[in-house]
Amino acid sequence: MEPVLLGRRISLEDLEDVALRGRPVALCPDARAKMDASRRAIDAIGAGGDQAPRVYGVNTGFGALSETRIGAADIRALQRNLVRSHSTGVGPDLGVPETRGMMLLRAQVLALGHSGVRSLLVDRLVSLLNSEVHPRIPSKGSVGASGDLAPLAHLALTMIGEGEARRGAGPVRPSAEVLAEAGVSPVELEAKEGLALINGTQYMASLGTLALLAAERLATVADVAGAMSVEALKGSSTPFDERLQAARPHPGQALVAKNLRGLLADSEIMESHKDCGKVQDAYSLRCMPQVHGATRDALAWVRSVLEREVNSVTDNPSVFIDRGETEILSGGNFHGQPLALALDLAAMAAAELANISERRVEQLVNPSLSSGLTPFLAPSSGLHSGLMIAQVASASLVSENKVLAHPASVDSIPSSAGKEDHVSMGSVSAKKLVEVVGNVRTCLAIEIMTAAAGLDQRAPLAPSKGVAAARAAVREVVAPLTEDRPLAADIVAIERLVTTGALCRSVEAAVGALA
Repeated sequence: MEPVLLGRRISLEDLEDVALRGRPVALCPDARAKMDASRRAIDAIGAGGDQAPRVYGVNTGFGALSETRIGAADIRALQRNLVRSHSTGVGPDLGVPETRGMMLLRAQVLALGHSGVRSLLVDRLVSLLNSEVHPRIPSKGSVGASGDLAPLAHLALTMIGEGEARRGAGPVRPSAEVLAEAGVSPVELEAKEGLALINGTQYMASLGTLALLAAERLATVADVAGAMSVEALKGSSTPFDERLQAARPHPGQALVAKNLRGLLADSEIMESHKDCGKVQDAYSLRCMPQVHGATRDALAWVRSVLEREVNSVTDNPSVFIDRGETEILSGGNFHGQPLALALDLAAMAAAELANISERRVEQLVNPSLSSGLTPFLAPSSGLHSGLMIAQVASASLVSENKVLAHPASVDSIPSSAGKEDHVSMGSVSAKKLVEVVGNVRTCLAIEIMTAAAGLDQRAPLAPSKGVAAARAAVREVVAPLTEDRPLAADIVAIERLVTTGALCRSVEAAVGALA
């Protein structure tokens, strides 16, 4: 793969490639020149010694100690102490993909040329990524302003040869040992460089981006799962008519309805009951364009926020050079509120895919609702319980998501002796979103498993080509239910089909590309 070039615009997919697939990274030459120019502004302050004007984080303390001047002789110690003191993360470690995403985004911020650091810092982050040296970063401890201080401090700790790291996905070891093995030298931080490494939103942006991309794919999987349920329940495709969608032209709604029309075309099952007396399907079937579509529209807005954020300068202070004139400005670009609100919305939007999916599972297993399917889709009801507890598992995850969907961004706890008196809690928004997306994936796998069992009972009637392809993909990894068996492994197998994209690829081979 061609390397992702830092210092110019990157995409969310670039981040995912680096985080999940090990795509290499490089610094573009024009970015190096811009970084070197901004570094000269910081060096000029250092050259002024104790008579230089006070500049936050360069020759002052931090947070509530920002009015305390630091002598020129202590500038390096100030930056080293900052990284050490802020390395207070707690909880389980981040996974390798999330860590790599943070490293990429931190390098990108610096490469944009407003941080006043040496290009050496980006070179070192690039070397760490390309050598698969991954700092150990605890997943808890950030309040989302002044950015993700604690997680980023653990990243910086490895850069100076302290703390812990792993090579690839290997065991955690002292950073100095891992750096030496990779042939990467630790950095001795100069003025402002410790602050530039830890001040920003890269924890929440990394987790948020990876979770968003997963949620976008699950939105398509939800359409496939829903189409399978429509066929298994002898539902109607009329609610997906293009004329109905045009009468309420939300873009996500139109995309979902188009997917469903393609997925449900040319179905023997649907033809078999077109003249039945049933007037309307339950909302969980009939309103998929409206519900799945609203999720898509919300995720589209979240994508726009993240696309801006991964190409933004989020540290403080920032260096600006215009026509030879240099200004160093203090501001609040590290504040995570834009991401906090967006990621809270993403969690709510993604959770709805599971919410409505579980209701379709209930339609499939409840004999009062399932249009002739056996109770709980059991081979022999009473003797067998079938998929009874699969619905219970889905209900459990949906209920858990309702708790996780409570917005973190409505909270704020002042820190740093009141200097940082409003914080975003965006890091919590990001963590919750990751959990919600994982639960949604499992709920959709349960629906796909359940709908496949319902389709088996509709034989010899054939479903549409799209639904038949989905059922065939499932049956390659999960056998039909002929007697009670533990279903946990079946759910995991279908989740794998979803995560790898194999399910959607099989369907698209039959009906063409899905949105």
